Amino acid sequence: MLDIKWIREHPEAFDKSLKNRGLEKAAQSVIELDELRRRDIQEIQDMQNRRNQLAKRIGEEKRQGHNADALMEEASLLRDSLSQAEEGLNVVEGKLKNLLDILPNIPCDDVPVGVSEADNEVVHLWGTKPTLPFTPKQHFEIGEEMGLMNFEEGAKLSGARFVVLKGELARLERALGAFMLDVHTQEFGYLEISPPYLVREQAMYGAGQLPKFAEDAFVTTNDYWLIPTAEVPLTNLVAGDILEPTQLPLRLVAYTPCFRSEAGSAGRDTRGMIRQHQFHKVELVSIVTPELSEKEHQRMLGAAQSILERLEIHYRTVILCTGDMGAHPRKTYDIEVWLPGQNAYREISSCSNIGDYQARRMNTRYRDEAKKTRFVHTLNGSGLAVGRTLVAILENYQQEDGSVIIPAVLRPYMGGETQILSQKVNL
Repeated sequence: MLDIKWIREHPEAFDKSLKNRGLEKAAQSVIELDELRRRDIQEIQDMQNRRNQLAKRIGEEKRQGHNADALMEEASLLRDSLSQAEEGLNVVEGKLKNLLDILPNIPCDDVPVGVSEADNEVVHLWGTKPTLPFTPKQHFEIGEEMGLMNFEEGAKLSGARFVVLKGELARLERALGAFMLDVHTQEFGYLEISPPYLVREQAMYGAGQLPKFAEDAFVTTNDYWLIPTAEVPLTNLVAGDILEPTQLPLRLVAYTPCFRSEAGSAGRDTRGMIRQHQFHKVELVSIVTPELSEKEHQRMLGAAQSILERLEIHYRTVILCTGDMGAHPRKTYDIEVWLPGQNAYREISSCSNIGDYQARRMNTRYRDEAKKTRFVHTLNGSGLAVGRTLVAILENYQQEDGSVIIPAVLRPYMGGETQILSQKVNL
């Protein structure tokens, strides 16, 4: 949620930021509704003051034995007017809230202006593309030929965009989650959290998922929402809190399943594990003071990049342009891993600085040195998407005989095994 005061004071800058995102101007609508809200509040306060005055005068007249009928009639009419005014204020505040709820964040000044992913800028390259002496296969071809990745069984159980992993691929997925958690907790100081996978509507709203992205999420019949990312429960751990300076920065990490309807992805990535309704992800969340959010963003990005570097997989990092960036962030870096089977880079992590956008929705503040309460800044990033990292390993470490080499850093998590071979699975 945005700061109305900032919009009032910078209407042209606000409309420019919306234009850069490919959206219509909205400053005038926000300001008009806010002015109407403030006018209604003033009128209600005036009525309440008059009501209190009348009550006092009526009491005095009655104590003195005087007729107070005229004053009582005025008080009755005032009650009706006050009730109508309060109803009108509720309508105006609802309209203003609904507008603010869907407005995107203000991009940072250094975010490139553009309309699509073609306008994103590469800011970092690590490693080189592998040169395979054979025609590389895609991950689903490798996994299916091994007998350890089955999409038909996933569809039998749950429908399209689900998969069943077996044997050493299931173990590799588990190993990746444990490896990522160990790196982030032991080397980067993140506190491991095991959060609920079902949350209330308010938690989804606080993280900015509702109302704008309701169609992308799953909701149960008793109004619990399945988390689309651990960002939702992790950020909401401090919802409504006033934090002390000694608590910041707060760095949290969780390894959870994530659930997404992929409502807008019809026809995209219909084969394989790139775009699933259920997947696992290691999520990083930071809660910091505004002064440290940019530095924390770079730190978080480095932590996520380090996972691919330890796995020795080539990647590039891009800064998203205004037209490709999500609604919540002020700035987003995507880490894109190279997939030889697809002959393309694919996103494996997004690291975003959200500023105070979520904090305003959650009413999360901290007490500064002057004992004044200010909104915190929140940041989040994938550290990494586990399923897509599994995809990257299969495609980058595939061998001509159909086997897959296990990256050295994962071998302690795989019982010392160095290679995954085709397996006979009696299921």
